Amino acid sequence: MTDNIPLQPVRQKKRMDSKHRSGCCECMRCCGRRDPRPRTVWLGHPEKRDQRYPRNVINNQKYNFFTFLPGVLFNQFKYFFNLYFLLLACSQFVPEMRLGALYTYWVPLGFVLAVTIIREAVEEIRCYTRDKEVNSQIYSKLTARGTMKVKSSSIQVGDLIIVEKNQRVPADMIFLRTSEKNGSCFLRTDQLDGETDWKLRLPVACTQRLPTASDLLQIRSYVYAEEPNIDIHNFVGTFTREDSDPPVNESLSIENTLWASTVIASGTVVGVVLYTGRELRSVMNTSNPRSKIGLFDLEVNCLTKILFGALVVVSLVMVALQHFAGRWYLQIIRFLLLFSNIIPISLRVNLDMGKIVYSWMIRRDSKIPGTVVRSSTIPEQLGRISYLLTDKTGTLTQNEMVFKRLHLGTVAYGLDSMDEVQSHIFSIYTQQSQDPPALKGPTLATKVRKTMSSRVHEAVKAIALCHNVTPVYESNGVTDQAEAERHYEDSCRVYQASSPDEVALVQWTESVGLTLVGRDQSSMQLRTPGGQILNFTILQIFPFTYESKRMGIIVRDESTGEITFYMKGADVVMAGIVQYNDWLEEECGNMAREGLRVLVVAKKSLTEEQYQDFEARYVQAKLSVHDRSLKVATVIESLEMEMELLCLTGVEDQLQADVRPTLETLRNAGIKVWMLTGDKLETATCTAKNAHLVTRTQDIHIFRLVTNRGEAHLELNAFRRKHDCALVISGDSLEVCLKYYEYEFMELACQCPAVVCCRCAPTQKAQIVRLLKERTGKLTCAVGDGGNDVSMIQEADCGVGVEGKEGKQASLAADFSITQFKHLGRLLMVHGRNSYKRSAALSQFVIHRSLCISTMQAVFSSVFYFASVPLYQGFLIIGYSTIYTMFPVFSLVLDRDVKSEVAMLYPELYKDLLKGRPLSYKTFLIWVLISIYQGSIIMYGALLLFESEFVHIVAISFTSLILTELLMVALTIQTWHWLMIVAELLSLSCYIASLVFLHEFIDVYFIATLSFLWKVTVITLVSCLPLYVLKYLRRRFSPPSYSKLTS
Repeated sequence: MTDNIPLQPVRQKKRMDSKHRSGCCECMRCCGRRDPRPRTVWLGHPEKRDQRYPRNVINNQKYNFFTFLPGVLFNQFKYFFNLYFLLLACSQFVPEMRLGALYTYWVPLGFVLAVTIIREAVEEIRCYTRDKEVNSQIYSKLTARGTMKVKSSSIQVGDLIIVEKNQRVPADMIFLRTSEKNGSCFLRTDQLDGETDWKLRLPVACTQRLPTASDLLQIRSYVYAEEPNIDIHNFVGTFTREDSDPPVNESLSIENTLWASTVIASGTVVGVVLYTGRELRSVMNTSNPRSKIGLFDLEVNCLTKILFGALVVVSLVMVALQHFAGRWYLQIIRFLLLFSNIIPISLRVNLDMGKIVYSWMIRRDSKIPGTVVRSSTIPEQLGRISYLLTDKTGTLTQNEMVFKRLHLGTVAYGLDSMDEVQSHIFSIYTQQSQDPPALKGPTLATKVRKTMSSRVHEAVKAIALCHNVTPVYESNGVTDQAEAERHYEDSCRVYQASSPDEVALVQWTESVGLTLVGRDQSSMQLRTPGGQILNFTILQIFPFTYESKRMGIIVRDESTGEITFYMKGADVVMAGIVQYNDWLEEECGNMAREGLRVLVVAKKSLTEEQYQDFEARYVQAKLSVHDRSLKVATVIESLEMEMELLCLTGVEDQLQADVRPTLETLRNAGIKVWMLTGDKLETATCTAKNAHLVTRTQDIHIFRLVTNRGEAHLELNAFRRKHDCALVISGDSLEVCLKYYEYEFMELACQCPAVVCCRCAPTQKAQIVRLLKERTGKLTCAVGDGGNDVSMIQEADCGVGVEGKEGKQASLAADFSITQFKHLGRLLMVHGRNSYKRSAALSQFVIHRSLCISTMQAVFSSVFYFASVPLYQGFLIIGYSTIYTMFPVFSLVLDRDVKSEVAMLYPELYKDLLKGRPLSYKTFLIWVLISIYQGSIIMYGALLLFESEFVHIVAISFTSLILTELLMVALTIQTWHWLMIVAELLSLSCYIASLVFLHEFIDVYFIATLSFLWKVTVITLVSCLPLYVLKYLRRRFSPPSYSKLTS
């Protein structure tokens, strides 16, 4: 009882849901209408519309032509850092505040803005080009003048559009006609909902009966449809034909819809367009793209605020020491400008240029070919990911099912022993063809003990018959379709089904000799290894449902008249249906641990009387008005007793290459992996085990289906008692938990080593990412490959799209695009880690460089009676942060502490970065103290050692400052690159060469003397030598973790 801690219900925030956000705000702005309303759509007459509809265009851009410049500038100046420099540059137009030439302030600011604007413009142009490619896809449209070609962007509500096989559906449509003989078509919906199962769609019966597609334009008919909403699983509407007698009315449901972003998997279809543009179900389930600002940039922004505070304090102290004499407020402003170097404008330039270099390195890495950086502003984010949220289908798996195991109880056949199964099947049919007809009957088979061959044959036959697969024949250039269908041509045959598992099973039976060659609504044909055709009549089919978790079929063998009831399903339901045995549970567990999807196959022979009795009761149950589904289920269950267990099948959804080692690497790096998928619970759990997302030693807690607050309370308390346990939860249960117990659920989920969310809608995926960010404050990375992953990718701190079979929609919306999941390991462990560490070192060094010169200015001003006079003027101050030190400091973007191979081998190195140690208040304070020490030593040393003229102070201090900076870069570098050496020598050469032109500030004759050289040498050594000693001692007695790996 102690575990039943009362859970506090979440106070519901008033959120505007996607429906209202998309429908209301967008439409008010763009279409001049308020709320989306139900609509009447006349077939083939887009001009007969009762309201305005949006254009059918896909738009992933952040800005348009008019908002680009204001938008980019606003995003730049909304940060304190850039706004400060803008005000600083503007102040130089006031004569009393001017400290030097205008170019010293405006040129650096203009350069920063130019770099940013160019980068954003390039990304926007790329985005526009990708959108244009999708919007320009060509489709056929039925008109009164015949068929004409139209672009996807020109399609309107009411148009009759023809969509070919394997073509993307361009808009939300009602299915009117199909070329398939069976009067239905299959849809691939993985881009929309993430489910791998193909969906069966039915055309409107009235329009399917018309002789030709062009007759659709001759009838007076319309569709009445509900208002646009985000629900992809439901639809309410009616179809009305007015010119028939009497008028035809048909109800429309989800079975009659073709949503945009799905793909036609069979035949050619004709549909009428219902929704376009922003009102598409797929678009309403995605969020608007947002400008992502990295955590690193926010931390740097925070440090600049601290530096600004220091700037104000120093300026006030200087004026206070003057006892606020005269026009002291002007003096404060002059000091603020004088010490403005405390906040370095070059910091923004260096960091932005660094990001471009990191992006270039990622693109050029031969170990992760095809990787594209679409958002070059956040490469440092990759180095600090705490939660990775990944899609399943097409991301972790290849979405290719492979038959791996056939288990008969006493013997199991794997991939390496399938030839034995083949020989058993061959021997059975060879024997049957040689035996006299009298021995073919079932009576003899029941009397003698079944041989292994007959057991294998029974199992394979059951698998070949118990399914919903239809073989379809297509012309292959040599044989036309009709001839291929007549002769059952193997090379022309394609299997179609609502589940790839079923196709894998039927393909396997073909490989061992029993081939499904034909099927219609009432019959099925199998071909034996000897070429004989076996005909079966389909008497009844009981389709698979998520509630029943099984499917059944009753067939009659035409050659023997034998009636058999075959059934296959999940072990949890089949265990109570089959006859008692002692191996089913154990073997199912063994196969599930290998990550295989297990199906139990059973059969029951029926006499003609038994079947007739069943059929009478079944028809009666189907005709009942009250409790129909319950009565039907009861009748079917009367058959499902004492069935003969034939075999277990194990099918594997093949994982992408190196998924297991990649997930292992991420786990060792301290990253928690959550799998969010639209697929079924069993499938998701299997894949999680197979991919080792859940380790062998971990338990799995499958969260019960909850529908109300009380059930959620009890289930959460049950889950609270579990420790080190992976969580599997469905989207429906998740919705209930987040509604009532958001805080408690997220707290418990975040403690799990792994979480699997199945049956997730696209908006739910994005909601989980958002809640993780809000509740933990940690960085999230979302990985997906389908259109249903776009919302999640855009919501995450870092979105990664996998370019795969499901198209490019996810990779186009992502910040980074990869070609395989395994590349994610290197992207994070090597590039993410290096980017973050390099930017941390670069930012702190740029701050150090500016603080050094500011400290020298402070010492100079205090010595000379707190005068607001600049120590270095004109070109010296610009040259210091550009040509004299820019190249060596920027070369830190090439530095690395360990080789990439070591970073991949020891992912634990990544874990150190999650605490943010490379750029923290501690490291910042250390660099501030170093800057104050070195600036003070250089300035006081120059004042002590100068002889007679002020120009000598400038010469000694400035030269010492340049040399100190170059030596400090050398001290900071951990792995030398040839470009670093070039940068150091180039900068030193530039300074020495420029001394000839700096006679205005430096005495050229004095710097050629021995006195100048020894004074500069002494000052530089005193400023740098103690730091070198400290670095050596620290390396000796408290080495960092990576140094042990590099020694």
